[in-house]
Amino acid sequence: MRLRLLGAALVILLATALAVVLVRARDSGQNSRTEQKSAAAEVGEGADAEGGERAGSEEGLEEDVLTAERLDALAKARANGKFGGKVAATTSPATGWVGSRVLNAPTDDWEPAVATDPRAPYVYLLTTRYGVDPPGCAAKCPSPFIALTVSADNGSTWSAQTPLCMCLGVKAQYDPTIEVVPNTGAVYSVFLNGDRHNGFSTSFMKSTDHGATWSAPVHVYGNVSWTDKPEIATSASGEDVYVSWNGPEGGDLYVGQSHDYGATWTQQHLTSDKRYYYAYDARVLSDGTVVFSESSIVYSGLKNVAAGSEVWHHAVISRDQGATWENTVVAKVPQGESCVADGCGPDFYTGQTSVVSDAPGHLVFAYEGPTTADGPQRIYVARSSDAGRTWTAGSPLSVAGEDATGPRLASSGGGNARIWYMQTSGGDNPDAWNVWYRSSTNGGSAWSSPVKISDAPAGAAGYINASGFAEIYGDYGEIGVTNTGKTVATWGEGFSYTGPGGTWFNIQR
Repeated sequence: MRLRLLGAALVILLATALAVVLVRARDSGQNSRTEQKSAAAEVGEGADAEGGERAGSEEGLEEDVLTAERLDALAKARANGKFGGKVAATTSPATGWVGSRVLNAPTDDWEPAVATDPRAPYVYLLTTRYGVDPPGCAAKCPSPFIALTVSADNGSTWSAQTPLCMCLGVKAQYDPTIEVVPNTGAVYSVFLNGDRHNGFSTSFMKSTDHGATWSAPVHVYGNVSWTDKPEIATSASGEDVYVSWNGPEGGDLYVGQSHDYGATWTQQHLTSDKRYYYAYDARVLSDGTVVFSESSIVYSGLKNVAAGSEVWHHAVISRDQGATWENTVVAKVPQGESCVADGCGPDFYTGQTSVVSDAPGHLVFAYEGPTTADGPQRIYVARSSDAGRTWTAGSPLSVAGEDATGPRLASSGGGNARIWYMQTSGGDNPDAWNVWYRSSTNGGSAWSSPVKISDAPAGAAGYINASGFAEIYGDYGEIGVTNTGKTVATWGEGFSYTGPGGTWFNIQR
C-alpha cells in the first residue's frame, strides 16, 4: 500500500472536511509511498526533522482519501458504461499459455498475490477488493477487504471468492501476501488489518484445510500506529516464519519472527536512518537461511525522492534463524522515470525487487533501475553462488528505451528460474503496459526469449487497447510454480492508479 503524503494542515482539514481534501488530493499528484518519518509515539521513537511528524492516525486519514477517490472513480466508470460489464475472453493466447483472464469482471480488484502448493494441485489467489462488502457481511464490514479464491486443480477451475478474514469492526485491509508450507500444505498469510483509530497492524493467519477455514488473526507487531508492506517467508516445516515490513517510524526496516508456527512473535528493528525500506520478496533456503529482497529510498521532506539520491536494492539475510541479520546492497541505481497517471506519484514504478533460490546456495535477485536519473528503467538480474555473500553485476532482461518495473521470480529448483515483469509498449501508445515472461534453466545465466502473457484482446476491458493496458493497478503482483511445474502469474491492470481495475492471471499449459 502506497499512501500519498499530505501536510499537517491537510490532515486537520481531512478530519473536518474530507470532501474538500479529496479534491486537493487528486490535484496534488503525490504518491502514497512518499511517507516519511513519524512520531510513532506508541513505540517511543522521535520524529525526523526532515520528514516531519507522522502518526498512524494521519496515515489512516490519507488512506481514507485514497479509498474515497477509488470508490468515486469506480462509480463514475460504471455510470459511463466503462467498467463492470463482461470481459472478452483471450482468443489468441501466448504460445504455451492458456490466456490471461480477469478474476472477477464486475469488481474493482487491486494488488493480487498467489501461492502454489509444491506437492498438491492447490493454487491460492488473493486480491484487495474495493466497492463491495464481503459476501455474508451486513454491518461493520472492512472496505476494502481481502478476497480469497482457491483452485484444487492447478487453476482449471476456481472456488467462489470469500473474505480471507471477515474481521467485523475493522475498517480496511490491504497488502495481502500468501505462502504454502512446503512439507505440510498449510497456508500462511499476512496482511494489513485495521483502521486509522486503532492502527494498521500486520496480521498473520493460517489454514490447514486448503483455505476452507482460517485461524484468528494474530498481530505480528502488536497494536501500533502503523505498519506497511509486509512480506512473509516460511521454513519447509512451517515452524519458523519470518515477516519483514516498514515500521511506524516512517520506513525503518523491521523483521518479525515466529518459531512456533505463527502462534507468538518477536520483532527486530534493523535500521534507523533516513532510508525508507520496502520488502518485496522472501525465501527460506533448505539450510534455514532467510533472505528478503528489499529496496530503500531517501525522500525529501514530505514530497518526492531526494534529488541526486540513489535507490538501493538490498538482500537482508539471516543465517542463524533470525538471531542476527546482514544487510547487503546488491545494486545502487538512480531514481527512475516518474509515473504521471491519474492519482499516481513519481515513485510508483521505483524500487521493486524479487529473489529466489534455484539451487542450494545459489540465489537469483531481480531489480529495476535506469542508466541515468529520471530515465526509463530496465529489469536486471544479479546472481550469487555463496548464499548472498557476494553478487554478480546485474544483467539486463528488459528492452532498452522502454520503461520496466515489477520483476517477480519463482523457481522449481534444479537451476530453473522464471520471471515476469511489466514493460511499456512503445510505438503508437508509449504509455501502455504489458506483462512479459522469461525463464532460465541455468540459474539465471541465460534466459529464454520474452513472451507477452498479458494477452487479452483489445477492448476486452475498458482499459485495454491494441498496445496493452492503460496502467499498472497495484504496487505488486506475484508468480508461482504448480506441482506439475507450470507457472502461474497474477498482476493488476486498470485505467489509472486511482482505478478502477482488475486482477488478471495467466497459467502455462
